[in-house]
Amino acid sequence: MQESIKKQKLNNVIPFVPEGDFYFSHGVKAFKKRKFDNALKWIQRAVEKSPDDPLYQCQMSIIYTEIGLFHKANEVLTNVLKTANEQYSDCFYLLANNYAHLGLLSDARKYAETYLEQEPDGDFADEAEELLEIIDLEEQDDWLLDDEDELIIYQETAFFYMETMNWKKALPILEEMLLLFPDHQQAKHDYAQALFFLGEKEAAYQVEWAELEKNPSSLNSVTNLALFYYIDKRQSEYESLIRALLNIYPMHDHQKLRLATVLGRTGYYETAYNRFRMINKEAVKGHLSYYRWYSYTLYHLGKKDKALTIWKEGCKKHPMMLKEVHPWDR
Repeated sequence: MQESIKKQKLNNVIPFVPEGDFYFSHGVKAFKKRKFDNALKWIQRAVEKSPDDPLYQCQMSIIYTEIGLFHKANEVLTNVLKTANEQYSDCFYLLANNYAHLGLLSDARKYAETYLEQEPDGDFADEAEELLEIIDLEEQDDWLLDDEDELIIYQETAFFYMETMNWKKALPILEEMLLLFPDHQQAKHDYAQALFFLGEKEAAYQVEWAELEKNPSSLNSVTNLALFYYIDKRQSEYESLIRALLNIYPMHDHQKLRLATVLGRTGYYETAYNRFRMINKEAVKGHLSYYRWYSYTLYHLGKKDKALTIWKEGCKKHPMMLKEVHPWDR
């Protein structure tokens, strides 16, 4: 009798069969927590359940973008544009953003302009216009560099000395570079760093404050000044700058690296870790600073095995790192 009742209860249980929305909601939650691997698994299950739902596919493309799989993201977005019954204009902006990351500026321009034609007041209108401005600047820089082989030599030489923190050799190169190319912005910020770490701190502050006055939104100026004030233990000045940086999410990987590095070096280890994870490693593998300060950040979070793994990876790609002591031992 008892057994019969149990069977009857079991027969009355309605089995739970998850639908696409169930997987999608879990995927979005994981994405917001920046757990991209888990988010991708959930969203892929949602797509399997509802392969014709363009929303699921668009979200999947955004995750691919976050982890640096730009080509994969574009495949998904192109498929949405081909198969969706209604036009998903946001796809055009997402495609533009991905092509910009890949350095394919003509494609990025085409899709950004298409998005603005279809959605002049859309959710991504401001971002699309900003992207077009950045593309204009990038294309101008490319045109200038084509005619200025000398500048490329200076850039590469200065970059090497800056990445190896050889400030004495970097400084005269940067001084010459600024005499020949006085409007080169990156050289000015590198020059300020070289001055600071060679002990000419007041001059370094003056350079960056002058640049910040000209361009109040200069990420390079704010990151340099935040680092300088932190090292000089000028806490109030440092805190006012670092608060602004916490709300900035650059588009380009080199800017992402600069910001993650400063956050890590100034004790914002958890935030820096999340920012380092957002960087496409392939785009910054030529930077010793990526391996140096990412491993430093990991070590201070207690992820010591991971820190050593990143450090050893950097040493393989850049043997000159073998001469350095671990950054956390300095």
